[in-house]
Amino acid sequence: MHQFQITSLGGGELQASPFMFTNSALWMLIVLAVIVAFMWGGTKRQLVPGRWQTAVEMLTGFLENVTRQSIGPEGRKYLPWVFTAFVFILAANWIGAMPFGIVPGAHPFTVTSQFTVTGTMSIISFAIVLGVGFWKHGLHFFSLFVPKGTPFILTLLIAPIEFVSFMVRPFSLGLRPFIAMFAGHILLEVFGNFVVQGLNAGGPMGYGISLLAFLFVAFVSALELLVGAIQAFVFALLTALYINDAVNLH
Repeated sequence: MHQFQITSLGGGELQASPFMFTNSALWMLIVLAVIVAFMWGGTKRQLVPGRWQTAVEMLTGFLENVTRQSIGPEGRKYLPWVFTAFVFILAANWIGAMPFGIVPGAHPFTVTSQFTVTGTMSIISFAIVLGVGFWKHGLHFFSLFVPKGTPFILTLLIAPIEFVSFMVRPFSLGLRPFIAMFAGHILLEVFGNFVVQGLNAGGPMGYGISLLAFLFVAFVSALELLVGAIQAFVFALLTALYINDAVNLH
């Protein structure tokens, strides 16, 4: 479990201080640098766009389409946050899945394997939902918990269930990407250990186990890249759908 441990890069003991520079902070800066470099390549606005600019424009257009279809005409207002959440989670997931550990002294760290990161992002999404809901509808926002046409007797039962379901959203939203990255890294660690143990054991059985474990590691690594992209999309899509509830009270 040491791969998920947050440690100080200054050599001292980890303390609850905003001035403590940790491995988590370092890899967040690396993710930020990659995102900035990627987006910088798409801001050239050439008349005949290159592959880099085309990739950025396709990504932006894809997420704009998601927000427009999920929220409606007002979706463009909320594109900056949906785009930010998607790109950050995608970059963090993919960078964390890269085999930097083969370089001596390099210790890769997946920031989205920490619930404090994904949980904070989900809280931001939830705060946007609440802010938009009360700003546009006032106290009428509470009608979101009462489906139209529901008899009064059923309202007494449905409204609390809808309210609890609504309050669970930020927790479940942040839990999905965290669990996906955490579980994927655990699998890689376990089967990577099988590879080493099989080689140390030697013999046909040991080498056979090492080969099977290595193939599984390769499969899980590819699957983790796919899951990382899916989780980024799911987070962005659910954020847009939750904002839609606040905007249109569906």
